Amino acid sequence: MLFQMVSLVLDVVAGLVAGTCLLRFLMQWQRISFHQPLGQFVFAVTDWLVLPLRRVIPPWSAWDLSSLVGAFLIKLLQYTLLWLVAGGQGALALLPLVGLVGMAQLVVSALSALVLVLAVMSWVNPGSPMYSLAARLSQPFLKPFQRVVPLIGGVDLSPVALLVVLQLIGMVLASLQMGWMH
Repeated sequence: MLFQMVSLVLDVVAGLVAGTCLLRFLMQWQRISFHQPLGQFVFAVTDWLVLPLRRVIPPWSAWDLSSLVGAFLIKLLQYTLLWLVAGGQGALALLPLVGLVGMAQLVVSALSALVLVLAVMSWVNPGSPMYSLAARLSQPFLKPFQRVVPLIGGVDLSPVALLVVLQLIGMVLASLQMGWMH
């Protein structure tokens, strides 16, 4: 029971910090202003990690690699602590792969949540600033699906197609991670 409790706390804390690092990466990639409440939150949660990493990891084109590395390091720390709580069972050498898969799972979950927020906001309040932000953040992921999935009766089903693909990817990642951890 102790392991499950520690796992839950680490999952919440690591998910918040690593997820915010990934949001920072996405906001910079999409050139979304940080001069709004969400941007200020992102800076407050991630500056302590990302700014020191920037001294050694330069950006690559429009990609803020220090934010990506920060997210990976948080997930790696999470799984290392879980490995220690479990008594060091399993191969220590696999922890970087487990951390990478954990980060990919976080991306899938966060993107799924973003697409759901976008869909709900499109029905409830498509003129709101939150809808605009969600649309800009999700656009690079929806665009390939919008090219393939036709409008049906004026309804864009590309978010549904993206969600199905994300769920399939999530299943594969969970299977990989479970195989490595046992």
